[in-house]
Amino acid sequence: MASRPRTSRPRRALLAALVTASVALPVSGAARPAAVPAPVPARLAPLGTAEPSVLEARYATVRQEIRAARDMAARHGDRRRAAALTAMAAPGRAFLMFDGRDGGRGVEVFGDLSRAGRIAVLVPGAGVDLDHYGRLRRGAEALLGELGPGTAVAAWLGYRTPTTLGPSSLTAARAEGAAPGLRTFVREVRRVRPVARVSLLCHSYGSVVCARAASGLDVADIVLYGSPGTGAKDAAALGTRATVWAGRGGEDWIGRVPHMVLPLPFGTVGFGTDPVSPEFGAEVFDAGDAAHSGYLIRGSVALRGIAAIVAGTAGARHA
Repeated sequence: MASRPRTSRPRRALLAALVTASVALPVSGAARPAAVPAPVPARLAPLGTAEPSVLEARYATVRQEIRAARDMAARHGDRRRAAALTAMAAPGRAFLMFDGRDGGRGVEVFGDLSRAGRIAVLVPGAGVDLDHYGRLRRGAEALLGELGPGTAVAAWLGYRTPTTLGPSSLTAARAEGAAPGLRTFVREVRRVRPVARVSLLCHSYGSVVCARAASGLDVADIVLYGSPGTGAKDAAALGTRATVWAGRGGEDWIGRVPHMVLPLPFGTVGFGTDPVSPEFGAEVFDAGDAAHSGYLIRGSVALRGIAAIVAGTAGARHA
């Protein structure tokens, strides 16, 4: 009797992850944040300048959009969403864009964008939406605190992130859809702050988004942390002149994810080469013992390393 072809251990592990995610999806989707209604936001013109008066006018306009979404959530009976949006609409919060539909999207600025000489754009990974926005905000605030004056941090929740436990987190489909929006935002930032040093900070699945957007972007650094891979075989394949950095904390479970690409009848799953491996060719930074959601925790080794990259003071250490 002919023996069956043996499946490699990484391939079996990736298949197991896919099956687990497929089973978990209906459970995690039971209370989908996308089910909360929100109004269609007004169409905003691109920023033409970063003058304080222009930025304040934009922040005020978007604050009204958030309040309209809050009111609709309250009428729908979702007190949790309404409370979250009340906090987002508070005086002093600075959103350049907001859309409360389908889980929510938004871009919040921390620091003074009108005078920033260094700008970090945070691109989140799976599971971040309006109901879980606090962790993205806390990371942005911690990074701004580490960098100090002269810096702005933009938390870019500009796409419908995949669920943490779901097939959408194993393919590049959401990243393909997100990349044009990220590219447009970065180019707008470069246009209104042409002398600023801009860095893309890409966490987890966000590194797949950054990889899809990278080609042709005028940024100094692309930082991949907690990354499952990018879908590119190496840093050169990203098609960017930016310095590509990669880091993984010692307590990050994503280091156990198989780094391979698996073609299946319905599409391709997996993201290929490990970004912290020598084969990928990134500059590796020390992420200490960070867990998967712990890279931007105040006082952490990972936060100091990422801040040094944004500041342009990090010493390159090739993988």
